[in-house]
This record gives sequence, C-alpha cells and structure tokens, in this order.
Amino acid sequence: MKRNAVRVADRGWGTHRTVTAAVRAADEGAVIHVQPGDYRESLVLDRDITLIAEKGPGTVRVVAAHGPAITVRGGTCELRDLTVEGTTDREPAVLVRGGRAVLDHCAVSGGRVEIGRGAAELRTCTVENAEGSGVFLAGTAHAVLEECAIRSTAGHGLTLSDAARAEVRHTTVERATGCGIVLTGESQGTFDACTVRHVGDAGLLAETRSRPFLRDCRLHDVRTQGVRAADGATAAAVTPAAEEGEHAAAAERGAPRTRLETCEIFRTGGEGVLAGDAARLRMDDCQIRETGGAGVIAAGTGRVEMDRVRVVDVPGTGLAVVEDAELRVRGGTVARTGANGLHATDRCTVRLTECEISTTGYTALHIAGNVRAELRSCTVRDSAQHAVRVEGAADFTAEDTRIEGARMTGVDVKDADAVMRGVVVADTETGVRLDSRHRPLLADCEVLRPARTGVEIAADTGALLVGGRIEGSGSAGVFLDERSEAWIEDLTVADAQGSGLVIWAGARPRVRSVTITGTAKNGVYAGDGSEGLLEDCTISATGYPAVYVGSKASPLLRRCLVQDTDEDLSQADDAAARFEQCCTSGVTTSTLPTADEGEGAAPARAAGTAGIPATGPGTVVAVREGTGEDRLPELLAELGDLVGLEGVKREVESMAKLMQLVKRRQEAGLQPPPLSRHLVFAGNPGTGKTTVARLYGRLLAALGLLTDGHLVEADRGALVGEYVGHTAPRTTAVFKRALGGVLFIDEAYSLVPAGQSTDFGQEAISTLVKLMEDHRDDVVVIAAGYPEDMERLIGSNPGLASRFTRTLRFDDYSSQDLVRIVEHQAARHEYRIGDETAAALLDHFGSLARTERFGNGRTARQVFQQMTERHAMRVADLSDPDADDLTVLLPDDVPAVVS
Repeated sequence: MKRNAVRVADRGWGTHRTVTAAVRAADEGAVIHVQPGDYRESLVLDRDITLIAEKGPGTVRVVAAHGPAITVRGGTCELRDLTVEGTTDREPAVLVRGGRAVLDHCAVSGGRVEIGRGAAELRTCTVENAEGSGVFLAGTAHAVLEECAIRSTAGHGLTLSDAARAEVRHTTVERATGCGIVLTGESQGTFDACTVRHVGDAGLLAETRSRPFLRDCRLHDVRTQGVRAADGATAAAVTPAAEEGEHAAAAERGAPRTRLETCEIFRTGGEGVLAGDAARLRMDDCQIRETGGAGVIAAGTGRVEMDRVRVVDVPGTGLAVVEDAELRVRGGTVARTGANGLHATDRCTVRLTECEISTTGYTALHIAGNVRAELRSCTVRDSAQHAVRVEGAADFTAEDTRIEGARMTGVDVKDADAVMRGVVVADTETGVRLDSRHRPLLADCEVLRPARTGVEIAADTGALLVGGRIEGSGSAGVFLDERSEAWIEDLTVADAQGSGLVIWAGARPRVRSVTITGTAKNGVYAGDGSEGLLEDCTISATGYPAVYVGSKASPLLRRCLVQDTDEDLSQADDAAARFEQCCTSGVTTSTLPTADEGEGAAPARAAGTAGIPATGPGTVVAVREGTGEDRLPELLAELGDLVGLEGVKREVESMAKLMQLVKRRQEAGLQPPPLSRHLVFAGNPGTGKTTVARLYGRLLAALGLLTDGHLVEADRGALVGEYVGHTAPRTTAVFKRALGGVLFIDEAYSLVPAGQSTDFGQEAISTLVKLMEDHRDDVVVIAAGYPEDMERLIGSNPGLASRFTRTLRFDDYSSQDLVRIVEHQAARHEYRIGDETAAALLDHFGSLARTERFGNGRTARQVFQQMTERHAMRVADLSDPDADDLTVLLPDDVPAVVS
C-alpha cells in the first residue's frame, strides 16, 4: 500500500530523521511534512513530490551540506514555507535542471535560484544575499515569479539569458550591486507591477535580441540608468534569402524589442533611458523624472518610440539623439530640464508629434549635424536660450507648431535647411533668424510680439516667406541683411516698433502682395545700396514716411499703395528708386510718383528725422574700438601700468614688436617669420592672467592681426558636454564666439583630468586643435592654469604641443605688489592710504601663508573690501565726520591675519 504522507522529525515513531531519507522513501506524489528544525543536507528531487514546513514559514531551515541545498531534476516538486540556505555564494542555493519546481512562501539566502532547464514558479518568496544574480534563468528555462522580493545581491537581481522566458508580477528587486533586471541572448520577460530600486547599475539592462516588456513598473534610486537597452550586431545581420525571408528580417529589425507601459523611472544616477546601438525600444504612458543625466538618450543605430511619455525635472538634457539613432515621440512632454529639451546631432532622425517642450535651461530643441528633424502640432515654450536652434547640415521641418517665451530666438537656423508651415512664434527676443546657403521656407507662419526683429534674413541668405503675419515686433518686422535674396509673398506686417521691412545694403528681395501697417517708423526702409522689387504691396499708418530710400539704393516699387499716413516717401539725394503705377490715399504730404504721373524717380528728400535715425530699434549698429598702430603706445603704456608681472610685460611687449615687424614684412611683400600667436599662461590664481589676455587681444587688433580683439572666457564646463556627441558642438560654439578675438580657457588643465585616460575633455581638445588649424589667422587661443598642470595638458596631445610653443609664467605677487594693488583700488574708489597704513598692509601681506588657497590679486582686492567695511563701521560712530574721516584708511582698518 502506497504512502502519500511522510513525516520528518528528530524524534517520534514512524518519522524520518532527515529530509533526504524521507524523499528516498516517499512514493510518487507524496507529501512530506517537515517538523521545525535545521536540516543540513543537500536534496535532489527527481519526481513529483511536495515538501511542507508543518508549522509554517521560518520554522524549517534546509542548509546545503555541499553544492545546492535543493536540486530539482525532474517531476513537479513543490516546496512550501521552507527556508533554504546555500553554503557558498558561488553555488546556487536552489538549482532547477529539469522538471518543474514550485516555491511557495519560501525564503532563499546564501545563494541564487538558478533555473537551467525546465520550469519554476516562485510565489511570495524572498531571495537574498546571493552572488552573481539573485535569480538566474538560462537555456530554455521558463519561470513565474509572483509577489517575490530579490534583495542584497552581490551582482544582478534577476538575470535571463539564452532563450529563457519569465513572467514576473508584483515583485521587488532591491539592493543589488549590479543591475536590477538583466536580459541577454534571445530571452523574453514580462514584468507587471514590479519595483527595482537601490541597485548599483541600471534598473533594467536589455542586451542583444532580448524582449523585456514592463508594465506598471517603478525603477528608481539606481546608480546609472533606469533602462539601458543595447543590442549587438546580430540585430542587423540578415542572411540573403528569398524575398519573403528578407521582408520578415526587415520587420524584425524595426519592431520594438524592449517595451515599457505606464512605468515610472526616477532618481537615477545617470540617464533615465539609454538606447544604444541597434536597440529597439518603445515606451507608452511612462514618466521619467529626477535623473542624474539626460532623460532619454538614443545612440548608435538605436530606435526609440515614445507615446505619451513625460520627461520632467532632469538636470541635463531631456531627449538626446546622436549618431545614427532614430527617435519618434507622440503626445510627449519634456519640461524643466537643466540643459536642452531635445539635443540631436550627427546623422540621427527625430520626429515629434503633439509634444510639449517647456522650461529648458538651454535651447529647447538643439538640432545639428546631418539630422532630419520634424515637429508636427507641437508646443515649445519658456526656454532660457533659443526655442529651436538648427545648424550644420540639418534638415528641419515644423508644421502647426507653437513656439513662445524664448529668451533668445524663437527659431534660429544657421547653415541648415528648414521648412515651417503654420508655425506660431510668440513673445521671444527675436522671432525667426535664417542664416543659410539653402533657401528656408516659412509658409503661413505667425510671429507675434518679439522683443526685437520678427524675421531676420542674414547676409547672403535666400529665404521664402509665403503668407502669414508678423505683429508687434520691438524693432523691425522683417530685416533683410546684406546681399540677402528673400522672396516674400502675401505677408502681413503690423504694429512694428521699428520699420516694417528693412532692406540692407546689397539685399535684393522680391516682395509681392505684402501688407505693412501701424509701424512706429518706416513701412519700408531701403538702406544705402539696397535693391529689390516690391509689387502690389500696401503700406499704411506709419510713424515715419511710408517708404525711405537710402543713398544709391535702387528698389523698384510697382503697383504699390500708400494710405492713411502723414508722408509717403523720403529719399536720399542720390537715391535711384523707381516707381511704377503706384498710388496713394489719405496721405498728408505726398511726393510718391503715382500711376497718373507715370514712371520715374520721386523728388529727393533728405533723410533727416524722416528716416530711421542712426541708432535705435530697427537699425543695426556696429561699434568697435578704433584700430591702428597709433594706438600701440597707449596700449603698451596700459600694460606697463599693471602692478608687478615684469617678466610677462617684457615678453608681451617683445611679441607686440615682433608682430609689428611681421605686419610690415607682409605689407612689403616679404615672407613673415614663423610665429605662433597662441600662448600658455602658467600661474597661480589672481596673478593677472585674464587682464593680460584682454590687453593682448587689443594689441593684436591695433596691429590689424585680429579684427576685433575681444575676449571670450571659457572653462571645462563651457566646452565639455554631458554625453557622447555633445562636446564637439559645444566647443565649436564657444570657439566661433571668439573669432576675431581671443579665446581664454581658464583652468585648461581640467580638460585632461589627472589619472583619467578617457574623458570627454579629450574630444574638446581634438575639436580645438582642428578649429585652431582651420582658423589660424582668425583667433588666438590662450590656455591658462597652474604651471605643473599646464605641462600635463600640453603633453596630452601632439597638436597642442605644436600650437602652444610659448609659455608666459605669471609669478605670485610680492607683498609690495599687493600693497600697490590695494593703493590702486583705493584711488579708484576715492580713498586715501597713508604711509603708516601702507606699512601695516605690508606687514599684513607678509604674514599671510602662501598656500594653494592664496588668491594673489584677488586677496588684495578682498583685503581692500574688508578695510572699507571696517572703515565704515568706525566712521559710523562719528557724529560729524569731516572729509578726511570719510576718505582716509587707517592702520586700524587693516584686518588681522587669521592663522
């Protein structure tokens, strides 16, 4: 007769003393009841059997004697309410090598649960203190986890590899030193209402051709990414086959493999989501917030689809797309980012539909490189820089989109191509700026209330403006810069505070059926030397004459109507405008040749106050410091007046004279001697490096070797990006601002951090080296920092060593120099310092410790500020202070040295 119930206890009649003995004696399908106690043995189960802790969870401990505590090789084996402990972290505590294992209300520790073949179910179980992975599935294994907890793993929490499959519900993975969930190979997993938190790497890592599907999950407080999806080359490998097979392979490559629905990703140390090479990821109704880096990055050939996803409160960029990646977003929100809302570069593709991007720390959408970007029915608002910046060889399309509240330009196109249809740009600094060799198109667009120009067409740019409206601009409605060739048709320009249409020298627009009304200045301002054709236009209610024509300007106005204004035309004496079949209505003073008068130039009228004044809204004014060698003595005298720095001053003066000789040899047709203008300024903080750099630029400008001589200051933060592909555009942008002047890189050694061989700073250096070669005559670069650190920087790149061949050493100021700096500060602010106070200052500076925190000139300025504060406290107590009381600094005002 078969026994279906077996008991295990340390005493009693009819019981087995070990679980192993009970298993051996039990028949197929038997239920083994285990009494409370610790059982040090390793069980091997190979047929249908059930082990139950008779007194409930926590009463029975099965501790491995050797190898796994429990090994399942066949049958259906159920373990209920048991505590299972491994003896070594390298071995699994529970190993399933066949059959089906069911763990119900079990606690596993000291080793992983490993399913190599067969199937397993874990219900309301805990797995903790394992190594490598808490739960590991391999081969063709299948597992179900429900209401489980995997915690405190020295490695990953849950790993699926090969062709394994898992269904995981209401399960928590926490305190793993590696990733929370890992899928490799062709594994598949569905995860419902799960939580991954406090792990040392990514919350979810999906590699190769795996297929994770997360629904209602929360991934938070992870050290790197919330989700990292990166596929290998196998994802793109297609064996040539029949046409049907090729179609199937193509569908496989395009289908999303990593999917998230209604998930939350927050408080990540790195990016919220990183989709790497060949990844295919889709997110629906998800939220990403409070990340340590970008919200979402798509890189390589990765493809990301997002539907109704919110990316908010991230310190970096919301969405970043680089290399050959593709991003499609529908109904998404990106808000409150510390950098860009969207940054796209290289050769990627971006499509945003019905999205909102708002409150960004940098430009809302920065599109560069060879990117193809599309915006349809989107809203972009409240960006700290441009709303949309398109540059390089990018191709940008926007339809039915609203852009508002940008502190700089609504849409800024530089060198790229753009097509905008039905776009509204409102309440920005400048509405739209186009600077491109392509011919950007604005069709039926509106620009409302820009603080400056509504639409600006840059020099040598062709553009098409068809339909639409520009209203309430703070200066010109449309500004056409030198040699631009715009085609403008069916456009309305209203209520501009400057002129409605400004045509600059050499510009040749074709303007047809344009209405200009309510401008504070001219309706049309044709600047000196401008050209162009205006047909069938209506100009009304202007504050200045409706049309102003500058010197030698030769526009043709055909069938134009001027109405309801005081004066219709003002021209320079040598203007060459032509008027055909034009007419006026309601004009107080009219000199415009009308249709009755025939063709010809109108009588000249001096511009005076009738045209645009020399400065003010609607004009472009270039103000530059005068150049010429006659300013050289003045600048050298200014250099000589600097306190201390005797060696530096001698070297700069020597270089100025050498460059003066170079210029004269060039003018005489002689070859110049070899010369590098780029410099290294090596010295401690506060030794006048920035001041000398500014003077150096002005000296070069006076010699005609730089066009402007202005100084652009930068550091690592201004040059180095926060992710792959961001550094080169950022460095290039800073470099371009310095063209014609000096780029001063403070603490330049930080581009090569000590002890780090790979860093984005190396990309900044490589970019700088190339730009310095491409613009060798247009800019001077000065790298500044501590002497020993600058040697490390120059040695890090052969290109730097060949370009920075001269180092100026800025010695620390002596105590006497510091006293002189304080005296200069005092004279500048109308204070006086007597001999006794100067002696007290000398003692003060002589007592200061010259540590790495010593600020040189900065310390002197701080001491002067402290003296004025102490002086103010002293004088405040006087009832009737005289002039000396108010201006003389005494020895008592010198602060005490703090040791």
